[in-house]
Amino acid sequence: MATLYIVSTPIGNLSDLSPRAADTLRSVHRILAEDTRRTRVLTEHVQSSVPLVSVHAHNERQRIERILGWLDAGEDLALVSDAGTPLVSDPGARVVEAVAQEGHLVVPIPGASAVLAALVASGLPTDQFVFLGFPQRKGKERKKLMGRVATSEETVVLFESPRRLVPLLK
Repeated sequence: MATLYIVSTPIGNLSDLSPRAADTLRSVHRILAEDTRRTRVLTEHVQSSVPLVSVHAHNERQRIERILGWLDAGEDLALVSDAGTPLVSDPGARVVEAVAQEGHLVVPIPGASAVLAALVASGLPTDQFVFLGFPQRKGKERKKLMGRVATSEETVVLFESPRRLVPLLK
């Protein structure tokens, strides 16, 4: 049975890629990549010549049928994001849902996680935490989220771009 591997990639240092992830990126039939230019750097690092296919937030829905076709034909695939664990504030959820519904195997290849890296380096309690992804840029939903953050009893991890960080903290 064909398999979709969800491969975690380094979040900064290419040497953080696990040997199992490197083996997977060399052995599958295709790599589904959020950004093929960034992933090419990684595949060159592990000496993989596997073809890259662009699968990102703007084309994910349109790629599902083709992806299912490859799996139905017996091809193993790897899904990677630009950095860290795919699906965690990155595209891929629709693909994984469709693949699982069709009965194909979905196998995670663990590795780097920006959420966990931020959490363990924060100095905040790690026994209970909540990850809330990227906050909305403005509006009622953002205010509601910030209220939730302010009253949370658990450590809260959010993602934000560097240029929007100061306004978020204010």
